Amino acid sequence: MSFSNLGLSEKVLAAVAATGYTTPTPIQEQAIPHVLARKDVLGIAQTGTGKTAAFVLPMLTILEKGRARARMPRTLILEPTRELAAQVKENFDRYGAGQKLNVALLIGGVSFGDQDAKLTRGVDVLIATPGRLLDHTERGGLLLTGVELLVIDEADRMLDMGFIPDIERVCKLVPFTRQTLFFTATMPPEIRRITETFLHNPQKVEVSKPATTAVTVTQCQVPAGREAHEKRELLRQLLREAKDLQNAIIFCNRKREVAVVHKSLQKHGFSVGALHGDMDQSARTAALEQFRKGELPLLVASDVAARGLDIPEVSHVFNFDVPHHPDDYVHRVGRTGRAGRSGMAISLVTPLDQKSMVAIEKLIGQSIPRAEGDYEVRTEASDASERPREQRGRERSRGGRGKPQRGRDRERSHEPREPRGEARQASETRPSAETRPAPEARPERERPEREARPAREARPPREARQSSEPRDGARQQATPSHVPSIGRPEPRRQREADSEPGDHSHLPAFLLRPVRSPAGA
Repeated sequence: MSFSNLGLSEKVLAAVAATGYTTPTPIQEQAIPHVLARKDVLGIAQTGTGKTAAFVLPMLTILEKGRARARMPRTLILEPTRELAAQVKENFDRYGAGQKLNVALLIGGVSFGDQDAKLTRGVDVLIATPGRLLDHTERGGLLLTGVELLVIDEADRMLDMGFIPDIERVCKLVPFTRQTLFFTATMPPEIRRITETFLHNPQKVEVSKPATTAVTVTQCQVPAGREAHEKRELLRQLLREAKDLQNAIIFCNRKREVAVVHKSLQKHGFSVGALHGDMDQSARTAALEQFRKGELPLLVASDVAARGLDIPEVSHVFNFDVPHHPDDYVHRVGRTGRAGRSGMAISLVTPLDQKSMVAIEKLIGQSIPRAEGDYEVRTEASDASERPREQRGRERSRGGRGKPQRGRDRERSHEPREPRGEARQASETRPSAETRPAPEARPERERPEREARPAREARPPREARQSSEPRDGARQQATPSHVPSIGRPEPRRQREADSEPGDHSHLPAFLLRPVRSPAGA
């Protein structure tokens, strides 16, 4: 079947022929007639099968009739990332070259003023990320009451990025009588619930089973060590030994890991770029454009680049980190082997990643074989500088690289310790044991015999002692006044009672000061 049998307009067919495409893909062949019939569509297909053109081409045919109004777009396309939104806009520019359509792009990293100016002139197609779209609606610069067609692309990615509440808000702002298109590669239970809520009698187009990888992609896993520097060395070894490597995307789970791997590859002479969510939009666009043109053969990226990016000639995909969610593995692998080409997907698997690999194999319904060959990690001397400071400190404390262990070396050598400084000089001037004269025999001291001590008299019983000893009062009177008492000090009342009249020695000094009478008293 050709595109001419799908019901597209002459202008759209001419644009498709200009791009060189003659035969539609299965998802395009089944979805385009339902879209032109103004029915809701739920499209499930592997990534890289042409889902974008499956809704762009019929939308161009529908938009030939009608006129855009200010701040009221006719169609709305929601994308999870800025790169996907920019890519969809490129498809509209390519296939809609012969039509006078206004296409606006609402993404982060661009000033609100330029976007407001485009909305004021009126747009036929509005391509946006959910966050920036809601910002414009809350400011009052955008009305969604004129939307005739709503497209939610990469719906499962929307779920992973936490955009589901935003999508629900957007669906309440658009008219109830709209036409809705859902396209996804996986179908989690949450996405199924949303489709049941916002789609009305949808036509389900399922080209392949959800969460399956293309048969043109060769997959394998390579065992790696636990330490990060070991994985980086293994990655460099795989890049040097890879066959038919034209370009490759290296995926990491975290943005910080993307920066570390990018810096490591640059240090070892690789031409590589980076792409993650914390970068400026201009830097992200420049890195992606250089990778597409072949100026950068390697691209280290987070999952921002795992969804929907159309780079047809990616020969290899490396999973530096095994994804935590099995669905992300399907999308990463889908960056290679696109449009019928062959591709290679290699995953670096540590002992901690075994559980994730089992979940991935269960999802895709096949086992991922281990790579053949010797990929033993050979740590280079230059890798020591890449290790974290904390790890190098642990190595020193364990007796690895760094500070030598003097005590252990002495125990092994069994050599006496050489004296230093003044002790060394003293040892040189001190006569040796051979030249030192023998000491004279000293006579034993005559120790007087100890006189026999008289045996202690037996003490009387306790009751007898208490009866024979005088009481405290009598004991104090019997004690002479010139003998100082060593026991506890006398109580205050006792001291006051013993003092003579007129004796104020027991009073503090501030009470003995003379009191001045006030003047005139």
